[in-house]
Amino acid sequence: MRFLRNSLMVIGLLSVLSTLVFAVQQGISPMQGAVVSGPDADGGGDKNVGPAYRITAIDIPENLIFAGEEVPQEDPEVLERIDREFLVNTYWQSNALLLMKRANKYFPVMEPILAKNGIPDDFKYLAVAESGLQNVVSPAGAAGFWQIMKATGREYGLEVNDNVDERYHLEKATEAACQYLKRYKEKYGSWTLAAAVYNTGTGSIDKYRNIQKVDGYYDLLLGEETGRYVFRILAIKEILSNPEKYGFIVEPGDLYNNVPTFQVEVDSPVADFAEFAKQYEINYKILKRHNPWLREPHLNNASGKEYQIAIPMKGYYKTGI
Repeated sequence: MRFLRNSLMVIGLLSVLSTLVFAVQQGISPMQGAVVSGPDADGGGDKNVGPAYRITAIDIPENLIFAGEEVPQEDPEVLERIDREFLVNTYWQSNALLLMKRANKYFPVMEPILAKNGIPDDFKYLAVAESGLQNVVSPAGAAGFWQIMKATGREYGLEVNDNVDERYHLEKATEAACQYLKRYKEKYGSWTLAAAVYNTGTGSIDKYRNIQKVDGYYDLLLGEETGRYVFRILAIKEILSNPEKYGFIVEPGDLYNNVPTFQVEVDSPVADFAEFAKQYEINYKILKRHNPWLREPHLNNASGKEYQIAIPMKGYYKTGI
């Protein structure tokens, strides 16, 4: 049976190879026969057959700026790194579309906090690069939109424990990220290096600077992830800022929107958040959707600390309650 299966695989492979050889001999591109559903280029003909599917190189903008700092595109090595991130992020279409949808929902929350703290608006795209605007957890334990480590969160004033984890509180986590970025902008003198430090930490950046005797991000030979980091942010910024230029047609109705909320102050323990939610005609799932920083179905709060819990306005959810 195994012999028969292997024989069939070999026959199939030989068939594919012979087809490709024939195509090359006839001067036919392997992609030439690929079609997409829809009308042809002239608007007529068979409506089930469209133009050939074409993949093109990306025209990189001539002047790329990150946080007010110019990118040295005249450096061919830098240009290749930019080109890689533009290609990867443009042609990962499903991800790009999701980022556009989420950005419409979350950027209005983040932008005024960045502005208030004197952080360039471009840093909202750093959060996109870090998490895809989702409350994810990295293998190293970094969490939330801003991918903050436990110790770092506590250092910058966030409550982080099994019961409450404010790394998942978008407003508070954005404030903490601002303080971190300001600190390292002051230390390194560059927003670009502050972004790199955000990704890899000061130890790695200091080591590379000492070994290589250079200071700028674009002059440093860095590890794979950090070496791509700022370029990925630049590509995400450009694509999300100019979607139609890169082939994305997104209507306002396609985007995600924030559900308006009001705040309920709680300064005592809450035994059961499912019962708590019912008081406001929502369920536990909806309560957690708006308060992901509440990590357990109850609130300990032995100290009597004041918490603000977001409750959605009525009429946006149908819960059956």
